[in-house]
Amino acid sequence: MNTEVIKNMERKNRDLSRYACKDLDAIRFKPINKDIRTDFYRDIDRIIYSLSYVRYIDKTQVYSNNDNDMISKRMTHVQMVSKIARTIGRALNLNEDLIEAAALGHDLGHVPFGHVGEKILNDISFKYGEGYFSHNVQSVRVLMNLENNGNGCDITLQVLDAIFCHNGESIENVYEPVSKTKEEFIKEYNESYINKDILKTVKPMTLEGCIVRISDIVAYIGKDIEDSIRLGKINIEDVPDDITSILGKTNSQIVNTIILDIINNSINKNYIRLSDTVFKSLKKLIDFNYKNIYLKANTKEQIDEYTKMFNKLFDLYFEHVTNNITSEDIFVVFLNNMEEKYLKNTTPARKVIDYISGMTDDFFQKQYRKYFG
Repeated sequence: MNTEVIKNMERKNRDLSRYACKDLDAIRFKPINKDIRTDFYRDIDRIIYSLSYVRYIDKTQVYSNNDNDMISKRMTHVQMVSKIARTIGRALNLNEDLIEAAALGHDLGHVPFGHVGEKILNDISFKYGEGYFSHNVQSVRVLMNLENNGNGCDITLQVLDAIFCHNGESIENVYEPVSKTKEEFIKEYNESYINKDILKTVKPMTLEGCIVRISDIVAYIGKDIEDSIRLGKINIEDVPDDITSILGKTNSQIVNTIILDIINNSINKNYIRLSDTVFKSLKKLIDFNYKNIYLKANTKEQIDEYTKMFNKLFDLYFEHVTNNITSEDIFVVFLNNMEEKYLKNTTPARKVIDYISGMTDDFFQKQYRKYFG
């Protein structure tokens, strides 16, 4: 390989903050053949070329089954997280490649119909003895165990950890990284299936992971308000003045306010911090969104319908797998493409969970219509 090219690719590492995670610090679970790309840069490529990344395009962000093409999908959300996180990372002189890889991969495990679908699949998973289901844990599983026909993508520990710890439903005033070994990460990952509270306490192992965690919130909080206004669900005047006077009234203002606040309070620090004023206002805005948007995004009738659809499809696929009916779609579309080690080491229920969780909204509904009319 051309030495000058390698130097060009690695040049940014020489100027990074002393608190940044350097490419030389990247930890993989398996050795790889080196090329001109640095490790985290390679992770970006492996994520955006994965089949799960392609399926972002038709997965719900908040609102399902609407005819408005201006409303966010999961694909636009992860791109916004990436841009916001890279802006903060560049200002703080941290590793943008690690940030981008984690941001683009953080929601790969999201199921059809967003968090509503996730809750339904969690109930099914627990019922079938497979433990708790959460999209960030499934995102790690996708990259470690499902992509490339069950061989995984061999993503670095730091990126997997940032994805695992992103938890955009929880906000903190200060985010401090906690160093981890591969063994400690795997222990946390395995425990997340049996301990529903561990995801509330795990911390990213890098500052870059901390940035992705807070950027997930920054990316959705104002955009979801804009989408809700566009659909006629709320008006901007519904948001309390004590929030908008601090954060702003538009998504652009909200994003800009929080980004600058994080940068000004975190520069040359080994933590990521929000000022008390912005933190309190953001916390209030999250509460507002939950009460006025997320809890009302789907009617009771819609939730009941989705619950019925998930359960009926799950039971049908489970029957197909346990009876080895290889002509059915779960085999044709999914299992027939998987390596023997996945097929041998995975329970029938987990195979069905992996299949359903990877579906787009549209494919899920087509499968339901095919089998149940």
